[in-house]
Amino acid sequence: MPLQDFTEPNGEAEARTSGWVVTFADLMALLMCFFVLLLSFSSMDVEKYKRIAASMRNTFGVGAPGGVESFATGSVESPASVAPPAAQQPTAVCAPLQPDAAQLQRSAAEQGVVDKVAALIAQTERDAVTLAAALSKEIAAGVLEVETNGRKIILRVREHGSFPSGSASLTNDFKPVLKIIRGVLKDTTGQISVEGHTDDVPITTSRFRSNLELSSARAVSVAQGLSEDGALDVRRFTATGYADTRPLDSNDTLEGRARNRRVEVVIQQGLGDAVKRDLDALRSSDAEGFERARVELMRRFNLKPDEIY
Repeated sequence: MPLQDFTEPNGEAEARTSGWVVTFADLMALLMCFFVLLLSFSSMDVEKYKRIAASMRNTFGVGAPGGVESFATGSVESPASVAPPAAQQPTAVCAPLQPDAAQLQRSAAEQGVVDKVAALIAQTERDAVTLAAALSKEIAAGVLEVETNGRKIILRVREHGSFPSGSASLTNDFKPVLKIIRGVLKDTTGQISVEGHTDDVPITTSRFRSNLELSSARAVSVAQGLSEDGALDVRRFTATGYADTRPLDSNDTLEGRARNRRVEVVIQQGLGDAVKRDLDALRSSDAEGFERARVELMRRFNLKPDEIY
């Protein structure tokens, strides 16, 4: 007798073992809906409360931008806590004071002068960079210094390397340096003031009776060296001796006295005719504005009063 096969068909067994999945999926769907409903119940309708606050403001005349903002961040202030005013009073609105046209024009005129001078100062600094680049070897050797002061470029020639002690004759080694300086000055605008300086040690020689004569003679020597080939107009030059009246450093040390013995080639570029016309117009129309602009130019650009007007 053959053995009875108690095994079930594959389809029936699989249906019996996987039937729980449907029930589980239904349960998960119900739970998800339940939590979504809870979340929706707990959410605030910010726009709705903004509309309520706006309605209260229009009804009672209560401005409550802070209440709306604090409500939007979750700290809700109850509308009942905002009491209406006892009596509606008209609100006086103060318009900000507006400058009149003349005031704006004066301010623009002052600022226009300052802006033009700032552009000129920037040009002076670019010219100084060009001069320093051409003389970088001499600057590195300590023979020359270049600096700017407002609309002035100061080329400082130290005694060491340019003049023998107590003499106003240029050394042969320094003459090629003057040639380089001439080449740069040809393309640089402005009057050229050559200024001689000494230390405070008195000098008496067969040629120079004082430091004033020595400083003046050195200034003339440099001016002649710069203009000798005709490349620079001699009308651009002035030569002045100051002796020891304008020291750079203390005369109490050897180093200080050596620094004070110098010749300075000062390129004075000035403010130009356009700025001077603007300053004239500003002084005629607004004396106070002119004074404000003048003080600003001296403070910001280190200009001297005689350079401004």
